[in-house]
Amino acid sequence: MERCVGKKQGTTFEAVKILPTRNGALRIERDLKREEADKARRDAYAIERQQAQEQDMEDKERKIMAMDMSHMSSETKTYWKLKRRDVMRGKLFHDDGPSNMDWLNDQNH
Repeated sequence: MERCVGKKQGTTFEAVKILPTRNGALRIERDLKREEADKARRDAYAIERQQAQEQDMEDKERKIMAMDMSHMSSETKTYWKLKRRDVMRGKLFHDDGPSNMDWLNDQNH
């Protein structure tokens, strides 16, 4: 970073080169550290958000699995059985591909 500053000496100007000062270098270093700290905060926030979303999903799945279906109509019961099957499929098989899940169909209840 160079600047030329004119100094008046009589009727002529002398060009003086001013090199970056120590304050300028310190300012750049401080700005870089601030950017690094901001990025670290953003990354930590993103991780916290992801963990919160995963915990919310776990809570929802836990409620689905614990739901009492004894008082439900057959249509509602079928809906929640399908939800339970989806939860189990997600836990047992990490891909969304087709699989034989007949053993999860609770025909006795």
